Amino acid sequence: MLNQPTFDQLNHLKLYGMAHAFRTQLEIVDAHQLSFEERFALLVDAQFTWRENRALEHRLRNAKLKQKATLEDINYQHPRGLDRQLVRSLASSEWIRQKQNVLLLGPTGIGKSWIGCALAQKACRDGFTALNKKSSELFRELAIAHADGSLGRMLLRLSQIDVLLIDDFAMAALKDGERRDFLEICDDRYQRRSMILTSQMPVAHWHEQIGDATLADSILDRLLHNAFRIELNGESLRKVLARTPKPEEER
Repeated sequence: MLNQPTFDQLNHLKLYGMAHAFRTQLEIVDAHQLSFEERFALLVDAQFTWRENRALEHRLRNAKLKQKATLEDINYQHPRGLDRQLVRSLASSEWIRQKQNVLLLGPTGIGKSWIGCALAQKACRDGFTALNKKSSELFRELAIAHADGSLGRMLLRLSQIDVLLIDDFAMAALKDGERRDFLEICDDRYQRRSMILTSQMPVAHWHEQIGDATLADSILDRLLHNAFRIELNGESLRKVLARTPKPEEER
């Protein structure tokens, strides 16, 4: 039997996973021992897995995560006050379904951004969309959007992302336009979408960093009301890794 027309039709229909699985079946000697229903189920399963993998690749690419991090690779040995039980509960992504936030706080080099990326990566694996931005990068893009008239489109796009990861929040005092834009982002997302914020600045100082008392109250009410706080401390992981002997040095 000539199978090339079948391959051509499957590819034309963009059933690439099924086409690959069908070719594999033809190469397996024992495949003919399976019933038609079993072989067809394997083809459908292969197509489903292919589509899921492609969708995950798309979500991860669009997330633009700054670090290749996974929850499975988190270092719990370094003493920094990381609550293993809390991280395990967040790994279910239920906090995203409940439209909650995560705040990662602590000194530089302690792993805040890495854990934030790991949580966002797990969100992508669980079918959610994510986007990683440094706060300075976000405010710069918002300023450009104001100038070229694309602010509405940008805010709409941000409001549709399931998990917005913002690094280095409140590192510098916010300007008037920045705090107003950020309030709009928080307002769009409150009880609708989730956020992850990392910051070296303690939450107690966020109010003064935001600036305007009324806007600060509104922003913090939306951020802190339903947020998990992970407060880290201790020596910088970068310094620890720098002191760790390389494999050739250990030998």
